[in-house]
Amino acid sequence: MCKNPDGKQIKVGILGATGTVGQRFIILLAKHPWFTIHVLGASSRSAGKSYTQAVMWKQTMPIPSVVRDMIVHECYPEHFAECDIVFSGLDADAAGEIESAFRSADLAIFSNAKNYRRDPSVPLIVPLVNDSHLSIIPQQQALQNPPLKKGFIVTNANCSTTGYVIPLRALEKAFGPIESCLVTTMQAISGAGYPGVPSLDIIDNVVPYIGGEEEKIEWETLKILGGIADGDDGIKTFDMHARHPLRVSASCNRVPVIDGHMMCVSVRFQQRPPPSPQQVREALVAYTPEAQSIGCPSVPVHAIFVHEEPDRPQPRLDRYYQDGAGVSVGRVRQCPVLDIKFVVLANNVSIGAATSSIINAELAVLKGIVKVE
Repeated sequence: MCKNPDGKQIKVGILGATGTVGQRFIILLAKHPWFTIHVLGASSRSAGKSYTQAVMWKQTMPIPSVVRDMIVHECYPEHFAECDIVFSGLDADAAGEIESAFRSADLAIFSNAKNYRRDPSVPLIVPLVNDSHLSIIPQQQALQNPPLKKGFIVTNANCSTTGYVIPLRALEKAFGPIESCLVTTMQAISGAGYPGVPSLDIIDNVVPYIGGEEEKIEWETLKILGGIADGDDGIKTFDMHARHPLRVSASCNRVPVIDGHMMCVSVRFQQRPPPSPQQVREALVAYTPEAQSIGCPSVPVHAIFVHEEPDRPQPRLDRYYQDGAGVSVGRVRQCPVLDIKFVVLANNVSIGAATSSIINAELAVLKGIVKVE
């Protein structure tokens, strides 16, 4: 059995286990040193079948033996009662009510869905950036009726937001607040799920629109990079970077790449004069998030890998470096309009999805937020 640092077995469940994100959860959790897969949940069409019978497997490796013969259940809390942690790979149209029901049943939910990202008591965590926001969970539990002892929801961010806020956090940590940011994304087709973008729309083409994506990036960035403020009524709130207002403008494009979102980023610092490109490179290389220092097993060796080659990173060459758990940055240079510009590559199906949720859960275990029986 997998054990956590305290030597206790950590049982986990997966909601949406037959979907694209659910399959990624299974690949990562099947070999996890702490977590053991205990329950799989999916729709009523899949319930009662073995996982092999229920799933249309779309990964590049075989179905892990630990789940092949596991019976799939409907997504009801009573089937997951023995789980210490539940990971949600549900689509947004199903996630809202199901995740709420699981939280009400006093279960800890780590969600990849967007439904609760804007909830004022739910932390939106990029694990290599803002794990300190987990501190709002006791308030989230206290606000439920009745108050909860173990149940809560933690969400991870949009896949493109996740990729570029990691270097932004490194730069704010080194040089102080960023005033403005322009980001243009080139997003892989796997980000649209399966079956995804029709072939006649994406082959030999770039689609300069992804519904709702630009708004997500612009809003999520502020929640993630901002802090937590204490209100006069004693209620904690996310300050949305209000102490040092940050303007973000995003333009999102779908491109004919399978995995790996690339982002071209330009930033202006509040600090004058701004840092040089070499100072920025050094700060990115030196960045060490708390998830690394406290020993989360799924974190990469390099949260940010900085390329010196003029033509890197590239999705085909760099998306699976460190199992896609970190980000790659290249082309750091002066920007004649703002201050500094660079390119970021993030694996949207790893750090942009399931990997983030898993590291978030590891952080919650190490911080004592997840109560393991």
